[in-house]
Amino acid sequence: MKIISYNVNGVRAAMNKGFIDWLISANPDVICLQEIKALKEQLDLSLFEKAGYVYNYWYSAQKKGYSGVAILSKKEPNHIEYGTGIASMDFEGRNLRVDFDDVSVMSLYLPSGTNDARLDHKLEYMDLFQDYINTLKLSIPNLIICGDYNICHEEIDIHNPKMKGVSGFLPVEREWLGRFIDSGFIDSFRYINPELQQYSWWSYRANARANNKGWRLDYAMVSQPLQERIKRAVILTEAVHSDHCPILLEIED
Repeated sequence: MKIISYNVNGVRAAMNKGFIDWLISANPDVICLQEIKALKEQLDLSLFEKAGYVYNYWYSAQKKGYSGVAILSKKEPNHIEYGTGIASMDFEGRNLRVDFDDVSVMSLYLPSGTNDARLDHKLEYMDLFQDYINTLKLSIPNLIICGDYNICHEEIDIHNPKMKGVSGFLPVEREWLGRFIDSGFIDSFRYINPELQQYSWWSYRANARANNKGWRLDYAMVSQPLQERIKRAVILTEAVHSDHCPILLEIED
């Protein structure tokens, strides 16, 4: 199974930059999208269906043009779970899960902490999410959580490790991500590429992408029962439809 995760920073904008043609070429079995910034009704779903993704699921924020996640699949899932059932997490459309026979895939868009209020919301969300996943794994042990975590875990994951006072690389955020991994997950990219320094997001400012001054914010976290099935994990830096680039995970069927 080939799974891609991509924060598209507006799916309609990405489509105007050739996203559909890229999707056909990349040809994942499942693609998780974050920051779709659109309602399902605002999209021409036939374009995704013609690309091979008849099964497409959209979970938008209540606020128009903001946040939101989606999952496109070539195979019909057994079950689709919209949100978490926790109101403070769900109003911004940040969690969507599809369950197949032997694996479940979640698209996650964890909040950013752009100011004090948003950082407080992010930290609360992180704690609630950990509790939610602890419970979920009891019934769904084979879980893959793809998405934009808005956190760089280690110094190798950021171009300037001195930025310890900036949200996304705060000690409290990094410690939480470490605990999340320790709770039973594998950072698939770092598992396959222990010393490779690559990024998945670049600021639009100061020509950051051309200068490769980036952050690795996007992860495909794989629950430990699936460890032996991890085949490949790469960052697809050549895709340029967003300020993020996609990440790819392949697991053995």
